[in-house]
Parts: sequence; structure tokens; C-alpha cells
Amino acid sequence: MTELKGLFYPRTPTGKASIVPPVPWHYSGELITLEYRTDPAKVAALLPEGFDLADEDPGAVAAIWADWQSTGDDPAQLLDPVRVQYKEMFIVVRCKFQGKTYSRCVYIWVDKEFAMLRGQHQGYPKKLGSIQMSRPVNVGKAGPRLAPGGTFGVTLAAFDRRLAEGRFTIAEACEKPGFVNGHPMAHNRWMPAIETDGTQSLNEVVTMSSFDVDFGRCFKGDFDLAYFDSPVEELLDIAPQEKIAGYWHEVGVSWKAGTTLWRDNL
Repeated sequence: MTELKGLFYPRTPTGKASIVPPVPWHYSGELITLEYRTDPAKVAALLPEGFDLADEDPGAVAAIWADWQSTGDDPAQLLDPVRVQYKEMFIVVRCKFQGKTYSRCVYIWVDKEFAMLRGQHQGYPKKLGSIQMSRPVNVGKAGPRLAPGGTFGVTLAAFDRRLAEGRFTIAEACEKPGFVNGHPMAHNRWMPAIETDGTQSLNEVVTMSSFDVDFGRCFKGDFDLAYFDSPVEELLDIAPQEKIAGYWHEVGVSWKAGTTLWRDNL
């Protein structure tokens, strides 16, 4: 029998057909982060057993749009752009687990299957969606400049319905893009047992450990953000009640492995 290879399915004798390439994974991206406050009770309702609200500013939320290019160690991947480029929109809150403060992704959409499965491996609750964000330009009139007054639009849709839209306008340069997404991530990895009897084959709390983090340009400004109703989403529960600030920023980061904080697997 041949030993099957591949980090994720499908596993084959070479591993080439696996949806997700081998680690490490390297990311370079442009992000628009819109931070606001909502009802802390609505944030608490999204936290599973063992998690508590953050001590400070427990209702703070970050709605983040990202345009990524990601790759493994094989440089040939970058020469096939469809395999490495994707967009995502994710919503982050802060929480406490075992007495430590973490950031936690409560909702997330991506537009490529490899990004969805890779994120599920890490504990991100990824779903497929359509994500759009304005691109900055240096020439011509077909886009915003990275300068005061530059205005960017962002949208999210899934299952033929628009779920969110926003607008961000640069006011000034700044050093960092807010505080909500500034802690290590704490996620749950779940897989129901095949008997579907309420038990879990996979039930873990994990945290992420990145390396070679590289921050680029960062700009701060004002924004508008709206969520819309959907029969299969619950974004209106955490709709903005008070704006904090918006940001456009660049980041590069690499990831290889996380750490299991707690598990109760079959």
C-alpha cells in the first residue's frame, strides 16, 4: 500500500492534489479595518463555553476586509495567481479564555476554496462569499489615493444577498490599525461525530502563532458601515452602535502551527 500524503483532503501518493498546500504559509495583504462598539451582551452570546467578555471595552468589534496573496514555500505557486490570490471579510471581537485576553473571529467569508479549508484547519469559521474593496491607485482617476481624502468602498455578499457595505475615508497616517484584532487569536475547532448524536469527534480551543510579521503603511480615518438582513445570517445582532475608527493598512505574516489550549475529543 502507498502512503497517502497531503495536509488536507484529497490525500494522494504525491500530495499534489490536496486543496491546502503544506505549511508554512506566507501572507501579504491590504486591509480595511472598521472598529465600532455594539451591545456587549450580543458579543457574549457568540462566545462558547469557557470564554468570557474582555475586561475593557467588551463591546468593541472590528469588521475587516482583506485582499490577500498567500503562498507556501514553493515559489512556483506565486506564478499561478489563481492559486494564491483571494479576498475575505471577517468580524473580530475580544474575549478571555483561561484568564488571558484574545481576539476571536466570530464570522468570516472568503472567495476561494483553499482559503476556506485552510482557515477551518486553523479554527476560523469560514464560509464562501463575494468580497469587494476599492484598490488604491498612484496614477489616473480610477481609484482613491493613499492620502487624506482618499475614500474606499467595501462590500460583502453571500447567497445572492448583500450582507454588509461600508465606506472609509483617510484622514491621516498612523502607526497601527486599532486594537480589537491586536491579540493572539483563540478559536474553536469542531467536527460533529458521524453518529450525529451530539458528541464531537473534534472539540478543541486553539490559538495562533505567527512569525515574520511585517507592517507596512497605515492610515486612519472616518467610516460608515451597515449590515443587512438575511435568512441565514445574524449580523444585525452585532450592528454598530458607536464608531471608533477606520483604518487602511498593509501587513505581511507567516504561519506554520498553532497551540491547543483545551480539548475534549472522542
